[in-house]
Amino acid sequence: MKTLRILLLTVAGLALGGCASDATEPHTYANSDEQLATGNATKMTCSCLFVMNMDEAYCSEWVKARPAIVRFSVDRKAKTVEASTFIVWTARAHWVDEKRGCVLE
Repeated sequence: MKTLRILLLTVAGLALGGCASDATEPHTYANSDEQLATGNATKMTCSCLFVMNMDEAYCSEWVKARPAIVRFSVDRKAKTVEASTFIVWTARAHWVDEKRGCVLE
C-alpha cells in the first residue's frame, strides 16, 4: 500500500510539475481550477494507459478529478487521450517516448 501511495504521488508530482513539453510557449491557466483539473486528469490518464500499460477500467478508477471529467476519448493507435469538462474545458495529451512519457498539447 505504501509503495502504491509513493507511485501515485510521484506520478501526480510529475503531472503537476510540467514535464518536458513540445510547446514553445508555456501554457498558462487563467485561474481556472476546472481547466487545470481537466489537463491534469488527461495527462495522468495518458500516463496510466501508455506509460504504466494499465487497462482503461483501472485508469478510470485511478484518475479521479473534481469537477468530474465528463468525457474521455482514447486513441490507442495514436496513443492520445482527450478530455472535456462541462463542454468548455478540453485537454489533449499524447505519449512521446520512453524517456518523456506523456505530455499535454
